[in-house]
Amino acid sequence: MSPHPPTDIMTLRYKRHRFPAEIIAHAVWLYFRFPLSLRHVEDILAERGIEVSFQTVAEWAAKFGRGYARSVQRRSRGSFADKWHLDEMVVAIKGKKFWLWRAVDADGYVLDALIQSRRNKKAALKLMRKLLKGQGITPRVMITDKLRSYDAAKREIMPGVEHRSHKGLNNRAENSHLAVRRRERGMIRFKSARQCQRFVSIHGPIANLFNLHRKHLIAADHRDIRAATMAVWRQIALSTAA
Repeated sequence: MSPHPPTDIMTLRYKRHRFPAEIIAHAVWLYFRFPLSLRHVEDILAERGIEVSFQTVAEWAAKFGRGYARSVQRRSRGSFADKWHLDEMVVAIKGKKFWLWRAVDADGYVLDALIQSRRNKKAALKLMRKLLKGQGITPRVMITDKLRSYDAAKREIMPGVEHRSHKGLNNRAENSHLAVRRRERGMIRFKSARQCQRFVSIHGPIANLFNLHRKHLIAADHRDIRAATMAVWRQIALSTAA
């Protein structure tokens, strides 16, 4: 597919929007790629002479971000490592405690995330079913902390998968929570479980696309991979159906 989609595709996708596709895609990229608030994105665009309100940026993020994320997921399906790390983090929403269940692979790529009101076997099963449906394969190894709900759910849905349950082995998943925590602080906490789920469902795939593992690359290789990644992003943002 050409990185520059035909004009008619772009016209249909961004029909009835006052701003061109490139500006909308750039605003959404800024919001999900970096730990910026909606007002930060508004200011960055204003500095470039683009007058758009933070409310409009929020609407773009919700409307187009989902399509971008789904396109990234389709491209990456089946390409993740076969060692899965599962963990859950507490999210306080309007005084009520929720758990954000998340799974990453051995390289730190986000496999999926699901916010739930319970921290039990039923919740663990729901996450695992979502993972199996989304990835299309079962893992070779599953690593979790010592929460017994994981083992109970795993024995029911993936009995043949090796399960390692030890808090010290699961640093990969626990460290991956930091990006969500930074965004949670920037947003002054999530306003609802639905908003949280919508955000993490978009943020995870986009974060994966730009997870370049820079420390293992020389500068020239990093620049080449970054340029290729940006070309993929432009292709996705300007050609994926909304």
